[in-house]
Amino acid sequence: MSPASAASPASSSAEKTERLMNLILALKSARRPVSKQKLREALPSYSRAASAEAFDRMFERDKDELREMGIPITTTVIDVLWGDEVGYRIDSAETSLPEISFEPEEVAALALAARTWSTASISGNASAALRKLRLAGVEIDESMAAGVEPRIRTREPAFEAVRAAVTALQAITFDYRKSDGSLTTRHVQPWALKHWHGRWYLTGYDVGRSGERAFRLSRVEGAVRKKGRAGGYVVPADHVPEVALSAQEPDAAGVAVVWLRHGRGHTLRRHAVGSRDVDERWAQIEIPYWPGSTERDVAALGSHAVAQSPPQLVAGVVAALTAVATVHEEPS
Repeated sequence: MSPASAASPASSSAEKTERLMNLILALKSARRPVSKQKLREALPSYSRAASAEAFDRMFERDKDELREMGIPITTTVIDVLWGDEVGYRIDSAETSLPEISFEPEEVAALALAARTWSTASISGNASAALRKLRLAGVEIDESMAAGVEPRIRTREPAFEAVRAAVTALQAITFDYRKSDGSLTTRHVQPWALKHWHGRWYLTGYDVGRSGERAFRLSRVEGAVRKKGRAGGYVVPADHVPEVALSAQEPDAAGVAVVWLRHGRGHTLRRHAVGSRDVDERWAQIEIPYWPGSTERDVAALGSHAVAQSPPQLVAGVVAALTAVATVHEEPS
């Protein structure tokens, strides 16, 4: 068979999808039941059938598949005299969605969800969704969510390239800084992107190490490079990103005690193994202590967090904040 005459799986799937859509449109738009012969004459996919038997088999498969999807195809006798010819039709009333309405709280939740992704690459899609709701007559009162500003943090330069690779099943290669400071080049088949304990991680198959691995995006250095063609692998059906991340999480070096202002430090609070109110302004939490990582998390909160113990945590936070203050004090 020549390359020109061979149909790829992708083209066959597209042709089938188009055929099913055309059949749905033909049966929904018809005012009265349509016979198989008229459908064969009207739809190009059916008219190209090699024989009447081939058309019958194709039509019966399509009809059964639509019914399995929940699309009701009614059958009616259209030759009353002989009773041997039937017609087919889809009742629009049975396949049309009712008008969608939202409660005020639901509208506020949708607006809040759209704002959540406002700093990410898909912010345009979120804004477009709100515009469509407004055009449909849904009143969006974003002031109902005033004071609540969720954000999906995507400051990591590698985020967009990794997200695109996960979506396209595209193998990638990148330079990765390990926790001990060493830099290695990794070749990975991306499986999933996961926000875990306040950070973004990529889980996937590490080709060089022949096993499942997790990578913190903030440790990816330089450009993320494509390797091979898209769609070149399959993500295991039983892959659970949380399992991979938990398996690679290092043991804590002890317990850290931190004071947090009320309403602040939610990422740290999720790790808390103990907490109590100090006064009307401060709460004390106890969290697992991971050297280096905990210092950065506490220092990032600035004046909203105070490290209490262990001493190396206090020293690390003080050093980090002092370095920031020094940079800002330097004359430009």
